[in-house]
Amino acid sequence: MQDPPAVTIENEQGASPVVLLCEHASNFVPARYGNLGLPSAELQRHIAYDIGAAAVARRLARLLDAPLALSGYSRLLIDCNRPPEAPSLIPAHSEATDIPGNRDLSADQRAERDRLFFAPFRDRVAALLDARRAAARPTVLIGVHSFTPVYLGVRRPWQVGVLYLRAKRLAARLLDGLRAADPALLIGANEPYRVTLEGDFTVPWIGEARGIATALFEVRQDLIAQETGAAVWADLLAAVVAPIAADPLPVLGLG
Repeated sequence: MQDPPAVTIENEQGASPVVLLCEHASNFVPARYGNLGLPSAELQRHIAYDIGAAAVARRLARLLDAPLALSGYSRLLIDCNRPPEAPSLIPAHSEATDIPGNRDLSADQRAERDRLFFAPFRDRVAALLDARRAAARPTVLIGVHSFTPVYLGVRRPWQVGVLYLRAKRLAARLLDGLRAADPALLIGANEPYRVTLEGDFTVPWIGEARGIATALFEVRQDLIAQETGAAVWADLLAAVVAPIAADPLPVLGLG
């Protein structure tokens, strides 16, 4: 079987001002890496990819008529949402699992991972965003992720979270939209993770570095692991984002 591309752009000419990213879309590891020394079952876990996120992102892109960029390889090879200096860029340990194939990599081996699996993704996304700016197209950038119901023995009660750094107007609209869509939801504002300059790439270095309002959706993976649940959540998120797509001006830029 031929290895997949490092990045796939779907609906590139979509009319929406919203651009979607799914940085952890795939759990694929090329055969030459020997599953990074892990049993195959480990690659079906959240440590290898964001379960359900790609299905949600694809349906959301169709509903919004939005461009979508999806990564083609497991984040265990290299994480497309980590800056180059982050220790978790090529993790030797993820959650409670050691990753033998990531231990003691040389500088050349790390550079090869970047060249093959991360650079094509970030360069293609950057080109897409820069082309939109050159065409004076308004852009709002949203990443689609999932998170585990339990992390290191601690239960996470939220069904969905919105992660953000400086795009507070965008985040407020997304959070208010989620609350209005379903008042019963337990929604995390910068939960179950917080965005940082040192630990994240998409928000600070892809979006905000270009002055683009950027946020990430985090949906609990047990809710979207199956096709039916992914469709339900894509429909809900589309209803939340649609008013922003119809009138992005109030949330453009940072602050």
